[in-house]
Amino acid sequence: MIYRLTDNPWLFPHPAWAGPDGLLAVGGDLSVERLVTAYSRGIFPWYSEGEPILWYSPDPRMVLKLDDFRYAKSLRRVVHSGKFEVRIDTCFEQVIRSCAGMSRKGQHGTWITEEMVQAYVRLHEHGFAHSFETFCQGELVGGLYGVSLGRFFFGESMFHTMTDASKVAFVRLVEYCRYLGIGLIDAQQETPHLALLGARTIPRKDFIQQLQSITVENTRRMNWGQLNSEVKNL
Repeated sequence: MIYRLTDNPWLFPHPAWAGPDGLLAVGGDLSVERLVTAYSRGIFPWYSEGEPILWYSPDPRMVLKLDDFRYAKSLRRVVHSGKFEVRIDTCFEQVIRSCAGMSRKGQHGTWITEEMVQAYVRLHEHGFAHSFETFCQGELVGGLYGVSLGRFFFGESMFHTMTDASKVAFVRLVEYCRYLGIGLIDAQQETPHLALLGARTIPRKDFIQQLQSITVENTRRMNWGQLNSEVKNL
């Protein structure tokens, strides 16, 4: 059964009621209030142009506990080579639009519709969404964006136009999350690349249980780039 959402942005069915593919609900809108409520309950929107808004909560869920993070020596050399500069929250909309335009194997088109772009830009303006941006010689060549709530970061998408550019942004994300006391990065669905970095799948019920600690009050709602000078040497 797929549930149709009402006009109440705080009302969602329990994630345990999702179908085998994780599809839980349809409809509603992408207001800041509804998106914050959804993420705090382990739910996120995922749909294509021309479809109604679809809400998912997959089982199992892929997550990265920061204590489990690891990466290869070759990538470590790239991170410390000075080839790339990572900036934070300086061009959020450009990052999400670059993610939308990224060609991905096995996918036709993008789930990052114009409606989604505008919704996450609003989340960014309210201090809930953040971007990590990789530059090479002053040009944006990679990055990622996601949503921060409490001690969780919900990764959404990444892109690159140069080898390792998005990976370097991810390493910087992990460093920042550690600095802010964020202990878990949600990757939503399993990918081999994130598994190599230490991410693993856990049952949805365990993930939802961990989310119970989320409160808007303990979320660092600000432009994270303002903290950049404090953690450059991590």
